Amino acid sequence: MPYDDSPPPTRRARPRSVAAALAAVCLTAAGCGSGQGADGFGAAPPRPGADAASSAAPTPTGKQPQPSGTASPADSAKPLPKGPLTGRTVVIDPGHNPGNRDHTREINEKVDIGTGRKECDTTGTSTDDGYAEARFTLDVSHRLRTLLEAEGARVRLTHDADRPFGPCIDERARIGNEAEADAVVSVHADGSAVGNRGFHVILPAAVKGGGADTSKIVKSSADLGASIAGHFVRTTGSAPSNYIGGNTGLDTRNDLGGLNLSTVPKVFVECGNMRDPEDAALLTSASWRQKAARGLADGITGYLKG
Repeated sequence: MPYDDSPPPTRRARPRSVAAALAAVCLTAAGCGSGQGADGFGAAPPRPGADAASSAAPTPTGKQPQPSGTASPADSAKPLPKGPLTGRTVVIDPGHNPGNRDHTREINEKVDIGTGRKECDTTGTSTDDGYAEARFTLDVSHRLRTLLEAEGARVRLTHDADRPFGPCIDERARIGNEAEADAVVSVHADGSAVGNRGFHVILPAAVKGGGADTSKIVKSSADLGASIAGHFVRTTGSAPSNYIGGNTGLDTRNDLGGLNLSTVPKVFVECGNMRDPEDAALLTSASWRQKAARGLADGITGYLKG
C-alpha cells in the first residue's frame, strides 16, 4: 500500500456510561502527551543530546507547500462505494505537521481557544530513533481514510502535509465544524516518560466561555470516545494507558482548543507513548499502524451506526 511510511528501526535489547462501555470489552492485552504544548501534545523534548530537528520529517517529495492560508483540506475525490457509512462525513485531524519544525515562529504564535490563548501548534514528539509523531499521524490517518471510504464515508483530512505548517488548533476545529462532520478524530502519539504505556482517548469537558461552548457535544463525544477505546483495545492488543485515565483509556480535558472550539462530536486519540521503547516498537511497525487504523475505523463506525 502507498501508506507504508516505514521508520528507521528501533533499538530494543469518566462519565459512568463511558467507563461501562469500555469495561464491556475484554481487556486481555498487556498494558500519550502529558506535556503542555499547543493543545497539550508533543511538548516532550527530544532525549538529551538529540537534534531537535530530528523530531519531524521533511515535507514529502512531490508535494510543493502552498502559501499559508491557501491550502484546502484534503478531501475525498474519488467516487465512494455504497456502505454502512454512506451519507456520513468524517474529518480526520493528523496531529502536527512535518513542516512545523521549520516554522517555529509561526507555530508559537498564540490563537484564541475560547477560554484563553494557546500556541498555534507544536512540532510534536518522536521516538528515540527519530520517528516523528507528525509522520506517524499522517500514516495512520491515510490508512484510516482508506478504511472509512471503503465503508462509504466522505472523509476529509485537516491537512496532508500540503502546507508549510499547521493548521493552527483553532483552524483544525473550524474545518470539522464547517464540514458539519458526524465525527472528528484527531490522531496523536504521546511523549511521556519511559514506563508509561498504552493508549488513551481524550474527551471534551463541559466548557463555556469566549468562543467555546461544548455543551451540545459532550455526550456525543463521550459516546464516540468510548466506542473507539473499546475497539482499539480489541483490535490492536494495546491496553488502556497505565498513567492517564485510571485504566479506562478515557480522559476528559478542558484545556484543548481543538475540543473547546468544536461544535461537532470530536475526540483526540493518543495511540501510544513514543518515548517508551515497548510502545515505540508498536508505533514504528507498519502492521501495528494498520491495526490502529482499523481500531479507529471500527470505533467510528460503531458510533455512527449506534
